[in-house]
Parts: sequence; C-alpha cells; structure tokens
Amino acid sequence: MKQNSIKALSIQIRLSGLSFCILNRSTNTIEWLNHVRLDKKASPFELLNELKNVVESNSLFEQTFDTITCVYQNELSCLVPKAVFNENNLADYLKFNAKILKTDFISYDELSTIQSMNVYVPLVNINNYIFDTFGSFEYKHSSTILIESLLQLGSKFSGEKLHINVNANTFEIVYVKNLELIFYNTFEYQSKEDFIYYILFTVEQLKLDPETIKTVLSGSIETTDDDYSILYKYIRFVDFIHPNYDYKFKTDINTSASHNDFILLNSFN
Repeated sequence: MKQNSIKALSIQIRLSGLSFCILNRSTNTIEWLNHVRLDKKASPFELLNELKNVVESNSLFEQTFDTITCVYQNELSCLVPKAVFNENNLADYLKFNAKILKTDFISYDELSTIQSMNVYVPLVNINNYIFDTFGSFEYKHSSTILIESLLQLGSKFSGEKLHINVNANTFEIVYVKNLELIFYNTFEYQSKEDFIYYILFTVEQLKLDPETIKTVLSGSIETTDDDYSILYKYIRFVDFIHPNYDYKFKTDINTSASHNDFILLNSFN
C-alpha cells in the first residue's frame, strides 16, 4: 500500500511580493519554490488578491499539508526582553518605532534562544484567508526566523559578524558577537546610497571597524547588484551566507544562490 507523503507549506508575505515553498517531509525534499514579485508596494487588500490568484490557479495547493506556516516580513516589529514583557502593552512596544493604527491586530513570537518576545503586526485578512482555505496554521515574523537561524549557525563559529538580509526596499541588520545578539533593526531604502548610509551609520554606532568586521549577506542581493558594489567599496570583508540545508532539492529548483531564500527555507525548522 502506498504511504501518504507528509507535506509542509510555507508562505512568505511581504508588501513587495509573495514566496511559496513546499517541503516533502517523507523524502526531506524541497519540491516547489516559487516567487511572486510586485512592481510596487501593495496594500493588504491587493496582497490578498495576489495570494488568492496564486492559490486558486495552482493545483499544487489542492494536496493535503500536514503543517502550514505563514511568515510576515515587514518593518512593524520590535524585540522586547521576556523579563519586562507584558501582553497588555503590545501597542506601546511598537508605537515607538513603527507607525501603527488603532485597528491593527498585534501578535508576538517567543525567541527562547535570547529570552525575548518579538512583537509585530500580521495581516488579519491574510490570516483569515489561509485559515478558511487550509485550516489551522502557524504564523510568525520573518525576523524571528532570521535571528534564531543566525544564532544557530553562529554556534559553529566564534567572534563577531554583521549579517545583512536584503529585500525589495528594506533590509535587516543583525549583529552577533560571541553567540549573543547585540543589535537588530530593519531599514527602508530607495537607492544604493540609502543602503550604504544606513549600514555605515550602524557600523559607526556599534563602534565596528569596516576594515575588519566580517559581513555576511543573505536575501535578494547578488554580486552584480549596485547594492553589493557600493557595500564592497566601503566594507572590506563581504561574503554570502553558506547555509548547509539538510534538504534535498527537486532537480528543477535552482539552488545556485542558496542565500536568496534563507528565511523561507529556515521556516520549516
């Protein structure tokens, strides 16, 4: 008798697009990896329509998924030490570094590795659609996955690293020293000049030396990009992250740039 495969679906939601990944846990194989990139920053309503179009036009989503994860990638997040965290003060944590509305639904993830809570704004209309379509699912913020994955990787190394995860018009900086998270922030940018300004400002504030700090890149950036060229001009040691995934990849999936989908591929852990 043929045994049913155990499948996991992960969906990454950001205002600049959507990403989808299907993992066959029975064979430990990434079977599908797909991206929808939008020309402009979408509203939550427009994003929902894009999601519906993809899901309802693709027979892959008709199969049964054992687990479903929705990953929100936006600048509306804030880390709060667990020792001072109060569930009744979620809006207060966010209002100092993000523009939120009274009607916004606020949630949080627990980062047990650093004894902190990640407070953020998911999209209720997206959550409702995923629940109505697939049933129960888990959702979390992308920075939760990013920080925990980097700290886990960092256990193989000592010293300090500046991690930069690049998206369309935003990027995250994570500074880790001796397996401790020292700094995390998200920046919006429109040009390569914005990009390097925020990075050099962060380096200066953290009192790091651009001649010696090891800088590791992930996300939507390649050596041929202007962002990479200007970064390499001012920072001496720049490399791409080299994650050692346990998964196999279906032959039609391009894995030559494994740093691109670092957050999505780590969302199954």
